[in-house]
Amino acid sequence: MKNDLATAMRRALGKTRALNTGQATAIIREALAGVPHMPPAGSAGIAPTAARHESPFASLLRDGCRPCAGGGLMQGLNLPPRPGGEIRVPEGARYERRHHAGAAGSRNYTLYIPTDRPEGVRGLILMLHGCTQSPDDFARGTRMNDAAEKAGYIVAYPEQSRAHNMQSCWNWFRPEDQARGQGEPGILAGIARDLLAEFDLPEGRAFVAGLSAGGAMAAIMTEAYPDLFAAAGVHSGLPAGAASDVTSAFAAMQGQGNAPIRQGPTPMIVFHGTADATVAPINGDRLVTASGIETGHEGNGRRWSRLIASNGSELWRVAQAGHAWCGGDPAGSHTDPLGPDASTEMVRFFEEVSSTARGR
Repeated sequence: MKNDLATAMRRALGKTRALNTGQATAIIREALAGVPHMPPAGSAGIAPTAARHESPFASLLRDGCRPCAGGGLMQGLNLPPRPGGEIRVPEGARYERRHHAGAAGSRNYTLYIPTDRPEGVRGLILMLHGCTQSPDDFARGTRMNDAAEKAGYIVAYPEQSRAHNMQSCWNWFRPEDQARGQGEPGILAGIARDLLAEFDLPEGRAFVAGLSAGGAMAAIMTEAYPDLFAAAGVHSGLPAGAASDVTSAFAAMQGQGNAPIRQGPTPMIVFHGTADATVAPINGDRLVTASGIETGHEGNGRRWSRLIASNGSELWRVAQAGHAWCGGDPAGSHTDPLGPDASTEMVRFFEEVSSTARGR
């Protein structure tokens, strides 16, 4: 059995390196079918740390396997990120490293502060990276600093270190990291509250967005803290409560299982590629219900549809796009330069939500 599983993982890694994530997923799912259900890491049967001689597949099934559930096979198998240079900012803007510590725990984060303007900072965007990514990589690939500079937003990029997940994934599928006031949601909410106070931002000016595992965690934040985050942006992610362990995470990523249809009140803008072989596109539909007005669009080498739901949420289905940030910079990992500019559209959506709230 061990040799069979190790062989399957080597085959899957080869397919992923060839960018054939669909076949890689099928190989791992076939291997998983012959493995009994594994209890959560830290419970009986799974050691919190791994022996150095274990097989690649064994490392996926213990605590370190969470990354491949969190961000998908392409990210979970730890392909090297694309090289990138120093993050450059306009004169007068700042990009600085910080640290947050609170009752729920601590994390480092990087903060983008736009150039001074008479009206001051307009809002905060909490950006949650995907697996194997870093704050710098995510900032570079999404170009969110550029979009935030134009609109006058600060952007915080919390860092999920390998000390908390071996592939730097947000642990979106662990029950202890899905609830208010504890775990990773508690830490991220603490960062947001600190920055709202520091920059004297009023209620309703905090937003959260993320990619893949970060997108799934962004969805969790809207459920756990609807009073803190006025809106969310989810790119190639999953709804809150989609999984409770590694096994159900694999199923949810493939569009199986009993993933809930989102019912929360927080407006959300969702981007999902129709060719995403890592996180099934149906997860986008579960985040934004299908009732509403849908229109077709084309530009920058891609076609997409935009559904506006009755609660103001938006679902962007991007034709032929895979598991990558639309309109991104190729210098960052997991980006797609074609299609709509997800960062610009997210900031536009956040502004509209804020304007609607102020007009009530």
